[in-house]
Formats: sequence, structure tokens, C-alpha cells
Amino acid sequence: MKIRLAALLLMASALYAQGNRWWAWPADPEPQAAERGRVDFSRHCAECHAANATGTKQGPNLIRSALVRHDRDGSAIAAVVRSGRKGMPPVGLSDDSMKDVIAWVQWAVQKYDRVSPGPPPDDYPVERLLTGNAEAGKQFFQGAGKCGTCHSATGDLAGIARKYPPVFLQSRFLMPRATKPRTVTVTLSSGERVSGDLKTLNTYDVVLQDAAGKTHAFVADEVKVEVNDPLAAHRELLPKYTDADVHNLFAYLWTLQ
Repeated sequence: MKIRLAALLLMASALYAQGNRWWAWPADPEPQAAERGRVDFSRHCAECHAANATGTKQGPNLIRSALVRHDRDGSAIAAVVRSGRKGMPPVGLSDDSMKDVIAWVQWAVQKYDRVSPGPPPDDYPVERLLTGNAEAGKQFFQGAGKCGTCHSATGDLAGIARKYPPVFLQSRFLMPRATKPRTVTVTLSSGERVSGDLKTLNTYDVVLQDAAGKTHAFVADEVKVEVNDPLAAHRELLPKYTDADVHNLFAYLWTLQ
């Protein structure tokens, strides 16, 4: 039985999120507050962001928003709603309504993330995963996938098949955990450049922390942004993999005992 590519991508996303812990709030939003927030969101926000917060042509997807997902106490969401952004007028909500809307947005994100049932158990039989061709996987690794640009079967990947359960190995190469932070260089209109670890990047804002620990925030469409993402090559491959590529590459990696 094959695990289809769509399921594998869901597994990779789930494991990536679990490894970085960037999506979760300290506790589930209070149900009654979230329901009141749903009503207010439908009235004031749904026209641009859709009733389920997944976005429209007029407004971005809030479920996938880095600002939303990093905002543990709701203060950043409240600031955007009250001050507005380019193309988004400010929305006048009472403090109580604002708390309810934030509770609903957080609930909507958590509901979205829980749609995936998660990966199979660690002891999922490897025989069920070994449906690909190891030689074809090696050719993909060295050729079209360009995996050999960063990795080596006799270097960093030597013995990788012994390090992880089969299911986790398959998800791991699709989207490994980041060992280094994403960094960013922001160039201002004056030509000044500010660099550091990327904290937030979305339609509206760029937030970074420099080497001295100071936080800098910029309006995204007023600066030039250059991101250095250690996992960029993996992200670029995700929409390009075929089912055969995934199964062949796993079969090859399993030979690296």
C-alpha cells in the first residue's frame, strides 16, 4: 500500500510545525468567546479574509499568516485591526469584541492544523513504504533533485536510515527541521541595510532581531527584503515532487544504513 504524496506533504508540514513549535498558543481559546468572535469576524472581516479566514483576492490568508501564528497574546493582531494597513482600513472594535475576534482567529488556526490525522505510528512496516526504486532515487538525488548540492551519502547522510523510524525518515527528507534560523537583510530607501534573524515576514510587516538582540520592524512594501532560508531548496522541491520521486528517493535513502 502506497502512502500518497498529498498525505506525505501533510505529514511533513505537521512534523515541521511540531519541531518548531511556532503555531500553538498556551491554551485553547474559550469556546464562547470564539463563537462571539466568529460573529464579529463575519460582520467586519469576512468580506476580505473569507468567513473561514483563508483569504480572498482582497485580503490575505490569516490561517497561514506569520504575524497571526507568532502572536501569542493577540497584541499584534489587535494593532493591525485598530491601525489598518495599506489596502485595509482600521476597524473600530471594542476591547471585548477584539478579544473575541482574536479568540476566533486562534481557534480557526488550531482547527486548520488539526485537520491532518498526523503521521502513521513509528513502527509502521518499512515494507509498506519501500515501493520505489532505489537506483531511480539515487539518480534523482544526484540529478533533478539537486540533493547532492548540499548533502552527501557518505557524509552527513551516512547511516541516516538507522537514525529514524521509516515513516519519520520519509517525512524528514520532505521537510527537515531547521537547525539554523532564517536570516534577512532589509534595505531602506536611504540605502541603509539592517540584517538579523527573521522573526516575522508577511504582507504587511518585516520584523528581525539583529546580532545585538535589538528588534527592528519595517513596513514590508517600503523596503527591499532579502531572505536567506536554510531550507529554501526543500521548500522549492515540495510542489515539484511526483509520487514516484518521493517513493524512489525514500528507497534510496533506506539503503544508507
